[in-house]
Amino acid sequence: MAKSIRSKRRRKMRNIKREAFGKKELEMLKDVVEKAKAEKDVEMKEMFTVKSATELKEDQKMDTSKASRNYNPKTLKNEHGNYPVWMSQRKMKKVKKTQKKQAKAKAKAKKK
Repeated sequence: MAKSIRSKRRRKMRNIKREAFGKKELEMLKDVVEKAKAEKDVEMKEMFTVKSATELKEDQKMDTSKASRNYNPKTLKNEHGNYPVWMSQRKMKKVKKTQKKQAKAKAKAKKK
């Protein structure tokens, strides 16, 4: 942290606040502990249900019902001739450029 007068003042005031709130927090915690000792009939098991790791895994299975999109790995286009949503414009231009080069080379080779 910087050593300007303003930051020193802020740091000082934060320390003062920390001490004041620390005392209040300690008192509140003591009150909570005393109340908990007085009311021993309340059990934590009533407040929530405990699940094992296998039950959690069963509950959190992924929903894979969404139809997958098929893209041609060579052209990177789908069946409608569109590029994927996640592909940037720069990448699309680059792919088009390489495809154009390959088409020219193929046409040139065919002429010979």
